[in-house]
Amino acid sequence: MSSLFPALVGGSVAERSALRFGDRSLTYAQLAASAGELAARLEGAGRVAVWATPTLETAVGVVAALLAGVPAVPLNPKSGEGELGHILSDSSPSVVLAGTGDELPAGLTDLARVDVEVYGSEGAVVPAEADTTATAEAAEADPSAPALIVYTSGTTGPPKGAVIPRRAIASTLDALADAWRWTGDDVLVHGLPLFHVHGLILGVLGPLRRGGSVRHLGRFSAEGVARELNHGATMLFGVPTMYHRLAEALGEDPELAKALGRARLLVSGSAALPVHDHERITAATGRTVVERYGMTETLMNTSVRADGEPRPGTVGVPLPGVDLRLVEEDGTTIAAYDSDGTPTGAYDGESVGEIQVRGPNLFTEYLNRPDATAAAYTEDGWFRTGDMAVLDTDGCVRIVGRKATDLIKSGGYKIGAGEIENALLEHPGVREAAVTGEPDADLGERIVAWIVPADPQTPPLVDELADHVARRLAPHKRPRAVRFLESLPRNDMGKILKRALKHD
Repeated sequence: MSSLFPALVGGSVAERSALRFGDRSLTYAQLAASAGELAARLEGAGRVAVWATPTLETAVGVVAALLAGVPAVPLNPKSGEGELGHILSDSSPSVVLAGTGDELPAGLTDLARVDVEVYGSEGAVVPAEADTTATAEAAEADPSAPALIVYTSGTTGPPKGAVIPRRAIASTLDALADAWRWTGDDVLVHGLPLFHVHGLILGVLGPLRRGGSVRHLGRFSAEGVARELNHGATMLFGVPTMYHRLAEALGEDPELAKALGRARLLVSGSAALPVHDHERITAATGRTVVERYGMTETLMNTSVRADGEPRPGTVGVPLPGVDLRLVEEDGTTIAAYDSDGTPTGAYDGESVGEIQVRGPNLFTEYLNRPDATAAAYTEDGWFRTGDMAVLDTDGCVRIVGRKATDLIKSGGYKIGAGEIENALLEHPGVREAAVTGEPDADLGERIVAWIVPADPQTPPLVDELADHVARRLAPHKRPRAVRFLESLPRNDMGKILKRALKHD
């Protein structure tokens, strides 16, 4: 297998900026020295935990582990005592990597600690005795060898550790390079956390694999985004919450609109970006936001292509090397992509099925959970994503929700919550919206809308919202109940926690 980071090994861009976090930065030469010295110390260490703060130390620590061929386990610094204890017990790391000044919680104090030294930042230099030969990164490294163990959100039980092999990282990043025309000339800006696939693999390892640059904001802000795009950044990665904040700010900040208009590519992921926010951003900046679709277990599956038609509300088409199909509950295939990437079956924009995928981008297993691993795959080797979607008439994948929480069976229809949420967000009286189903003696399930009104003093009328949805979609998709909230519960990636929305 070729190197995950050719630019580190080859040295052709040695003086180019590789990483910048705030006012601290590393060139490729400095990153190679820092990560290479640490990689030499990690050889034979088994798994290593990484205290994943948004810092240079986290990036250097993960790169060093990958250079050494040691699986890294990113730890969310906001994890509670119980969750952190479960992850450590399950993954059994031999050491924890952290920044010199990081204060670690009690659950990590019994674990051997290795402080990450960042050479070249703030005047630090590589010691003469440092061994940096690990930057050679053995070309014969097994593609199936574990690279990262990333823990899922654990919405239905303790988090599961998805073992992500080296081939999955390489194949996903190369497929995205094809879809997005991503090169070493690109400079990526984002403010995503580094314990998730989005921020760490796409947002840090992605630029490094291309030989490009990443500028991490530390904490997301519209001001930070505008500053970096005005000073050479070409790409922005974010989640819908971030793009919603940008869309809100655009009306009062023409300079922000100009800055976003300078971006070569705006990418949103981790959850669906409402069509209303797509439209506001495009109207103000002339740029369309590209959406892609992935999971911890699969990395990236689909994307709207940078050289294709803008398709707000869809996640594009399968990436190179990824097979995708939509299936009924009994396993019958509704629609799929054949070997040359042509959609077949029911791509009518209405037939709802579960997305199943296969390809080199998939995880190897859930750590210590052979039962869960087996249950995640069909007998013929397809991964069950649990996401429900339709194929539009042009073959684009449009996700309508999660099978467990977003597929509503009402009056004999299978209805995706996502399209109703998008319709509700087009109403001027709605700031935020979530849709769930609840038991109904007549319909089986009835549609419930959870609304954060634009003006809490004068929320829209229930019948007004129901009629609004019926006009835009269909009468059977209108909400039968509306509940008003001050805010919607969300996780740290901005996804709405629907299990926290309790019915009366």
